[in-house]
Amino acid sequence: MASFEYPPTHRSDQVDNYHDTTVADPYRWLEDVDSQETRDWVKAQNQLTFSYLKQIPARPKIRERLTKLWNYERFGLPAKRGAYYFFTRNNGLQNQSVLHVAETLDGPARILLDPNTLSDEGTVALANWVPSPDGKLLAYGLAADGSDWREWRVLHVHDGQMTMDHLEWIKFSSVSWTADSQGFFYSRYDAPPEGKQFTGTNYFQKLYYHRLGDRQEQDQLIYERPDHKEWGFGGYVTDDGRYLIISVWKGTLRKNQLLYKDLTKPDSSVVELLTGFDAEYDFVGNDAEHFWIATDRDAARRQVVRISLENPAPEHWQSILKESEHVLENIQLVGQRLLATYLKDAHSLVQVFSLEGELVQQLELPGIGSARGFGGRSTDQETFYTFTNYTTPSTTYRFDISNGTSVIYRQPKVLFDPQDYETRQVFYRSKDGTRIPMFISYRKGMGDPSQRPTILYGYGGFDISLTPGFSVANLVWMERGGIYVVANLRGGGEYGRAWHEAGMLANKQNVFDDFMAAADFLVSEGYTRRDQLAIRGGSNGGLLVGAVMTQRPDLCAAALPAVGVMDMLRYHKFTIGWAWVSEYGSSDDPDQFANLLRYSPLHRLTTGTQYPATLVTTADHDDRVVPGHSFKFAAALQHANRGTNPVFIRVESKAGHGAGTPTSKQIEIQADILAFLEKVLQAKDSD
Repeated sequence: MASFEYPPTHRSDQVDNYHDTTVADPYRWLEDVDSQETRDWVKAQNQLTFSYLKQIPARPKIRERLTKLWNYERFGLPAKRGAYYFFTRNNGLQNQSVLHVAETLDGPARILLDPNTLSDEGTVALANWVPSPDGKLLAYGLAADGSDWREWRVLHVHDGQMTMDHLEWIKFSSVSWTADSQGFFYSRYDAPPEGKQFTGTNYFQKLYYHRLGDRQEQDQLIYERPDHKEWGFGGYVTDDGRYLIISVWKGTLRKNQLLYKDLTKPDSSVVELLTGFDAEYDFVGNDAEHFWIATDRDAARRQVVRISLENPAPEHWQSILKESEHVLENIQLVGQRLLATYLKDAHSLVQVFSLEGELVQQLELPGIGSARGFGGRSTDQETFYTFTNYTTPSTTYRFDISNGTSVIYRQPKVLFDPQDYETRQVFYRSKDGTRIPMFISYRKGMGDPSQRPTILYGYGGFDISLTPGFSVANLVWMERGGIYVVANLRGGGEYGRAWHEAGMLANKQNVFDDFMAAADFLVSEGYTRRDQLAIRGGSNGGLLVGAVMTQRPDLCAAALPAVGVMDMLRYHKFTIGWAWVSEYGSSDDPDQFANLLRYSPLHRLTTGTQYPATLVTTADHDDRVVPGHSFKFAAALQHANRGTNPVFIRVESKAGHGAGTPTSKQIEIQADILAFLEKVLQAKDSD
């Protein structure tokens, strides 16, 4: 490879005082992502990164193989409304999936909305779509360049013609139609100041009702709390159309409030049903007098209770599904049945219950994997779900509720043989003795595993569970001889509330310890060597990679932090970052500041240290974790690193945090990452 020099990066004398502790921030100027200086820096960094990647001989072959395998037909879960079935389809290499509509499940379908026609590079995505109850109208939300902002519009289903309805500045909200299909509820923020669309903080969300044909400024304000700028609102109309359920959320705190409004009475007030942010409350369904609620109140792995609206106090709740030994991950009321998806050691277990909580049946899944879906209405007699794992592309099943049978509805055809691959689940001990599950996937018959390059992936936060799922990029990695490993760290939701809380706030170090223990286990058990090991994660997982590589620079040979939260002292000052304070804590608090400073990746870097070969990835329109995090971390890492291990940053244009990224861009970035790994993890003699 040609020698290279990093672009010069200006270091300012910026210093901040946190509770009598001074902290230097020499790359503060990189937070201004739209300044000319920052743009010039990004351009120079990208030029260096791509000049390196282009010289890797395997890169074109990897891109070609990714393209070939990615080219398979994919379908989204169908939804039935009125006389129509709605579903998305991608013919394989389309940048965005296309929304179709059909009058019968297996009958001819026509294109209802093709987002690929809305931009030259496929960077406008169909982020949400919600048919009206009668199926005659469709509200849909568009996301441009990967942003979290959504613009909503409405079209007529029978001919695809647009209405005049156009709603803006909607974020973290879907829509919910009234039973008469004449309008819907949604939540929005005030328009941000000019130039702050992608970096400004998001506060004071409000819940509105939009009547079809009205201008947005005419929409009826349903609920707001100007005394609580951090509160957000999700509005949902019950299947019978009688109630508007309002879930009140506060950042990413896994506790919410539940309110409701009687829509049969035009001037009814909002009733506070469950308040105090003392637990998680998810509305499941209702009859005239009762609500079914899934909650972790007095049940760390969640339960389902029935609440009487006349006597809603907890002492009057009726237990329907008691807390199980497994985590209740999802619950749906469809066809007068409760469809419950549990997590058993990070993979799915699905059971069907009556509305009184009697077990009707357990679904036979094809193996250890992830089941998702089961959507529908209380009057439906069918529902759809997908099953996937590390060697099984997402297959769609139709479940007949009346007779309890499942049949394959759509099965993708990917050009590989799943029988050539194997996944095993192992358990290892973390630093404090906690038992952690981990999935290890690889191609059979590839010889000595210790010679195989290995990717260790993790997340560990926000009550999010990592369950088995198919990825073309991971398949190509395994096909070329690599091992792919996923560790189910604390901070996730794999074992319920206690598992999550063991990896948040002051306990965050447990997550990093779990990940480092996973790497040590893989080496000690002969799965790989340190000079063949890469660690990978995105978003909160990017923080994970950044923290671990700075705490144990010798742990691995390569690091792939993507769209990571790298500056733990200032993350809460941008867009929705304040919402993560319940998970991480805030530097505004003296005790929490000390904890954050101990692991903040940006601040853990030590000049003169040899860090792993690193490819930082981010995007210029990421308004979830603003790219300034990755910019500052890459600059500081290049300054601190000593030795020959390269440190690069790859900044994608017209892209965001990940959702809605065009297929073409996904292929390019995965090709670059896999090529980078093959270069820096080239087989070496053992020490």
